[in-house]
Amino acid sequence: MSATQDLSQQAAPDPQRISSTTPAEITVPVIEEYLRVEREVVETGRVRITKSVTQVPEAAVVPLVHEEVNVERVARNQYVDVAPTVRQEGDVTIIPVVREVLVKRLLVVEELHITKRRVETLETQQMVLRKEEVHVERLTPDGTVTPLNSATT
Repeated sequence: MSATQDLSQQAAPDPQRISSTTPAEITVPVIEEYLRVEREVVETGRVRITKSVTQVPEAAVVPLVHEEVNVERVARNQYVDVAPTVRQEGDVTIIPVVREVLVKRLLVVEELHITKRRVETLETQQMVLRKEEVHVERLTPDGTVTPLNSATT
């Protein structure tokens, strides 16, 4: 039975069924609909990320600099009145070596001539360089693997 049929039957009640205790009001049911919105997480696939590190040996030519010192002893045997000071003549540093003699005169016995020279050499050194590679793949629920992209750093 539909709702309109129920109303028509209740709207015209049978006069023989009406008693003195029956109320004169008619109750009509009202129907209300509700909307309920829900979210559901559905897995559509997965992502697999792998990273690999490779090591690559590489030779690098590196300039090395060092200084070499040459010390030359030069005999003088000269008498002087005052002790000479250290002096510079071009690239040569001269350091006088003095000895007091019994007469209280100074005798320059020798001089040290010190020459510095800068020597530059090239040397090859082995070094290990690291490189990272990242691979991204998409895994679908049906088992299909799709590469997304690859990046190298």
